[in-house]
Amino acid sequence: MERILDPIDIQLLDNWQRDFPVEPRPFARMAFDCGLSETDVLKRLRNLKTAGRISRVGATCAPNTVSASTLAALSAPAGLIEEIAEIVGQQPGVNHSYLRENTWNLWFVATGPDRAHVDRVLKNIHIKTGLTVLDLRLVRPFNVDLGFKMTGPITRPPAPRPVRLECLQDGDQDILQALTTGMHLTETPYAQIAQRLDLSEEHVLGRITALSQAGIISRLGVIVRHRALGWRSNAMVVWNIEPNRIDAAGEALAAHPGITLCYERRPVEGIWPYRLYCMIHAQTRKDALDVLGKAKQLPQLSGVPHETLFSSRCFKQTGAMISKAGVAA
Repeated sequence: MERILDPIDIQLLDNWQRDFPVEPRPFARMAFDCGLSETDVLKRLRNLKTAGRISRVGATCAPNTVSASTLAALSAPAGLIEEIAEIVGQQPGVNHSYLRENTWNLWFVATGPDRAHVDRVLKNIHIKTGLTVLDLRLVRPFNVDLGFKMTGPITRPPAPRPVRLECLQDGDQDILQALTTGMHLTETPYAQIAQRLDLSEEHVLGRITALSQAGIISRLGVIVRHRALGWRSNAMVVWNIEPNRIDAAGEALAAHPGITLCYERRPVEGIWPYRLYCMIHAQTRKDALDVLGKAKQLPQLSGVPHETLFSSRCFKQTGAMISKAGVAA
């Protein structure tokens, strides 16, 4: 798929991957700022979604706050990759699935309203495939707010707000599920959410504002599909670093130009020793390796063994499963 060239589409995606308007007619606000009509903005977003260049207009939530999630991996035999990827993708709550260059080649994210749901998903995948499932639980995020600027280099996003879970109210999970699944691309998307949940639009708008201020919604806006927008050479780099070096190394790596995600995960003893993870999204393999080469020179990563797992295929990319009644689609 060709990279977007239309300057108006680029403007829409550059300006609205976060801080999406929380008001009755958000696309009218976008239209005003871009010098367009509301109808034109909606048409362009619908076309971008149909073309697979954006996933949705909606939210991402701070990890493991209102729901549970884990990164997991399988070692799928070459002749069974398609079959196993389909089994993985059919599980409720699996929202990302990628093929990567490694013996552990099929990587996915399992989400759900609680840890018990995630555990059931992993167990079902093990039973259905007969394969060992690596459960690589998040220990701490250093940078997980992924956004892609269409013009200029990818920069580190604003520092996240501290998460205040005490702000959660009954019914918020259903609102969050609607946002992570994606809003309808209509003039009044919040009113549609309110109608579906038998709430007032004013209540929905107020709760979204409160959840954003509480750091529970980490980003509200256009969620892009990076591969379709030109970032086709994407590498997950895993570092076998001592626990006492994680703090300094994670902060340094997260701040390094070209690093788009960075987090610590729990290793699997005797199988997968890596604790520190980062993602590099680039337009070419050479660009990705150049970013990695400079990252390896950071003093905090001196002498740390690592592996580089380039992704070769995306099987699934949707929003997380949050509500017990909701399924990300």
